[in-house]
Amino acid sequence: MSIPHAVTLIPGDGTGPEITEATRRVLEATGVQFRWEVCQAGAVTLEKQGTVLPDEVIESIKRTKVGLKGPITTPMGRGQRSANVTLRKRLDLYANLRPAKTYPGLRSRYENIDLVIVRENTEDLYAGIEFQRGTHEHEALLETIARTTGHQLDQDSALSIKYISAAATRRIVRFAFDYARTHDRRKVTIVHKANIMRMSDGLFLSLAHEVAKEYPDIQHEDRIVDNMCMQLVQKPEQYDVLVLPNLYGDIISDLSAGLIGGLGVAPGANIGSQYAVFEPVHGSAPKYAGQNKVNPMAMMFSGVMMLRHLGEKEAALRLEKAMMQVIGEGKYVTYDLKPRPDDPTAVGTSQVADAVIERLRRL
Repeated sequence: MSIPHAVTLIPGDGTGPEITEATRRVLEATGVQFRWEVCQAGAVTLEKQGTVLPDEVIESIKRTKVGLKGPITTPMGRGQRSANVTLRKRLDLYANLRPAKTYPGLRSRYENIDLVIVRENTEDLYAGIEFQRGTHEHEALLETIARTTGHQLDQDSALSIKYISAAATRRIVRFAFDYARTHDRRKVTIVHKANIMRMSDGLFLSLAHEVAKEYPDIQHEDRIVDNMCMQLVQKPEQYDVLVLPNLYGDIISDLSAGLIGGLGVAPGANIGSQYAVFEPVHGSAPKYAGQNKVNPMAMMFSGVMMLRHLGEKEAALRLEKAMMQVIGEGKYVTYDLKPRPDDPTAVGTSQVADAVIERLRRL
């Protein structure tokens, strides 16, 4: 008997516990053995411990090396930083991986899309280096900008710093090319705005092309981000792996999810050199909590990604096939995958898991 895989399981809050339980069930139905370390995070720990991300969650992932996480609500106006951002920073999960793939039965205008978005996770405007107007730090920065560039900015402006480093650029681009090579992908597209952001995006672009020379077996090209948006809408089948700085990656990954049928079927992962956390990219939808209503497919597809990461390729393929059959048949799916959202034949979260498990038993 194989040794069980140790995995930190974070149910999250809102609808998170329901889709997490559905995903746990289908993963175990593949026959792969797991040793789950269940850790709570989100609204429940905020009330009890004063934080959405207790230290024991980080400690558990450092032990298991792998996490499977349900969505977590970010409190508004309570001084709490996003648990997702904190998790990525504390574990240096520098690569955000977002596949976007069409399956027969999904409500999409497109066919044959099979994209992978590789988004840098630690820098750019999302690094959170900001200056509130009226502070001493804000005034000092305005003075520095005026002295060094000659630009007199409005004193009433708020400021955010966009920074892109050579080290982070090289490692995210290498991640994208390594992923392409490992997963038999044909091409990597470097996405940027170097025609305007000549220093920051210019550095990203030049270093990306430099790294690309280390992978002569993989095609590479570059696209300006606004043109990339148009290209994805017009001819997404021409693209394969995209590598982008943080902000553009966030936008393009959601656009790509829209091409394949929405966030309800969009999986994701945050990966570093030591740890990896797999999660759906949609929110926690707290208004639907406890109603057995929401689509668990995005988290299940995240589970497929986790199986591949753990080396369980055969189980990953079987689970993906079982899910494809359920989606293609269209009978045991939630309301968002029906032709009309008020379709009375829509099933609940747990019933989707039942249907996937039944298909797994036949494969």
